[in-house]
Amino acid sequence: MELALYHPVVGYYRQPRRRVGYGPGTDFFTASTSGAVFGELIVAACRALLADEDPADYTFVEIGAEPDAGILRHVAHPFSSARTIRIDEPLAITGRCVVFSNELFDAQPCRRFVHRTGTWRELAVELRNGLLTETTLAAATIPAELPATAPEDYVIDAPLAAVELLRQIAAQPWQGLFIACDYGKSWQELITATPGGTARAYFNHTQGNDLLARPGDQDLTCHICWDWLEAGLSAAGFQAPQLESQEAFLVKHAAAFIATASSADAARFSQRKLALMQLLHPAHLGQKFQVLHALRR
Repeated sequence: MELALYHPVVGYYRQPRRRVGYGPGTDFFTASTSGAVFGELIVAACRALLADEDPADYTFVEIGAEPDAGILRHVAHPFSSARTIRIDEPLAITGRCVVFSNELFDAQPCRRFVHRTGTWRELAVELRNGLLTETTLAAATIPAELPATAPEDYVIDAPLAAVELLRQIAAQPWQGLFIACDYGKSWQELITATPGGTARAYFNHTQGNDLLARPGDQDLTCHICWDWLEAGLSAAGFQAPQLESQEAFLVKHAAAFIATASSADAARFSQRKLALMQLLHPAHLGQKFQVLHALRR
């Protein structure tokens, strides 16, 4: 997964091509595909979450946006500045910041474990007769978090790299607001409700389970474990991390903006209104995605 996604030459996220959107050759869409309205919603939510503090005292830092993209690219904002850290750039975050990401953590490599004959085994990939093949590691360090028992052939895709990335972000000398929009599950759900694991491939807007097909040409992703990320934020000094559905987060923290935008287009079905519906409606992105946020003073 690390090679297929991030190899400097052939990695999926390193190649100069369009991956996100609705056009030919794209593989998936995200909240940012909805245009400037998503950035405007996030700005409104940041104002609310920062409460009495002046956003002009903060730098907006987006981690992992696509090249030539970023949610504030065409959005007027109140921050002192806005910058993007690309996937191949070092993390350097200092001072007062709003640190934002959209579908960053689910794009990190996972480790895959299967429960067989009463024990956990780690699955890996080998090249055999010119083909990539799933195999079982003869010796592996099994994370202590895995449950003592599980049904035969139960698969857990453990998103451990996402936790490590969070630790790296939190270890930077900054204070302020952390916001991560992504999709994931609780640890209890991962160990009881997803017997085939959560890792998936996306190619031409089609979800598939063959993770070894088209290496470097298809997206690979797995659900993150929200419990682990919340614990990581708390350990790094963030106060009371909160996890909300995207719908609840935006309605709760950007209600005034939503009301104004809806009223402006009340008499017509505009592209802006359609974007709002896609972002908020539970049948679209409103429940599929969640938002984890917390403050560190």
